[in-house]
Amino acid sequence: MMKCLAFAGLCISMASLTACEAVPPQQAASEPQQPRSVSQSVEPSDIFQDVEYLRTPQRALHLDIYLHPKAHEEPVPLLVYFHGGGWARGAPPETWTGFRRYLNAGFSVATVEYRLSGEARAPAAVQDARCALHWLGGNAARLGVDPSRIVLYGTSAGGHIALMAGLLDDENAIDAPACANPPRAAAILDFYGPTDLTVLKSRSGQRHPTVVAFTGDGEEGEQIEKLVSPIFHITADSPPIFMVHGTSDPVVPIDQSHRLATELEKAGIRHKLSVVSGGGHGKFDDSEKASVFDDALHFLRDQGIVEPAP
Repeated sequence: MMKCLAFAGLCISMASLTACEAVPPQQAASEPQQPRSVSQSVEPSDIFQDVEYLRTPQRALHLDIYLHPKAHEEPVPLLVYFHGGGWARGAPPETWTGFRRYLNAGFSVATVEYRLSGEARAPAAVQDARCALHWLGGNAARLGVDPSRIVLYGTSAGGHIALMAGLLDDENAIDAPACANPPRAAAILDFYGPTDLTVLKSRSGQRHPTVVAFTGDGEEGEQIEKLVSPIFHITADSPPIFMVHGTSDPVVPIDQSHRLATELEKAGIRHKLSVVSGGGHGKFDDSEKASVFDDALHFLRDQGIVEPAP
């Protein structure tokens, strides 16, 4: 059943460099592809679309929320999804059906809109992701969400954004003041996302043009490139991370996930890299998608985020 989320649109000012306005929690409440064989056992009990969570100098930003039926009875885990598109294009999925397996596993789902590189360069998209996490944490009780079981999930550039949103310390050089100290991610699902922007190069050996469009050119761009590279934000307190990557990915080399796994191992962080042999940039067949989901869900169960299978 479609509903309008009855949260007021009042905002507060932010004394920040981005001049964004966050919707106060007290006044407000490339897409994943689903294997064909998944049973259709659970559907959202409530759907809230185009919920404004932040106003930026460029435009208002929204998220969609798909509540698990059990959210009316007890707090449930929440999956927060960030779409791909090279930070320059793309939009959140228009429906919830690509997340059916996660709903079946007990999650509510939120999909997040963020500013693209043509509107505002990095770290704007990361700030937006952190503000969305802040908003969802602030409204957790009203949404029936357990704030200690929020899982960040992204594909491609969205994987990078999910990593950045979940890896940043409370004290960092990126957060907008009104969105500081969002809830800690319980885990991160990184599907073939860039992890070290400083080593992504074009065929000529220059900085990759997609990265330049995201971070800017010149010395300042190179500094931002490092600032928004997840691999440089890993600490002993980082959340568990599940990674997926195809061995034949022509867009984001699998070395990006290997680099991240190496640093996570050094820091003693729980992690797993699920490798799809011969897989491209998310171009997995139905059996591979089902296997990846099973691996991801098993990982989340091991972290105590979802209940063990009956």
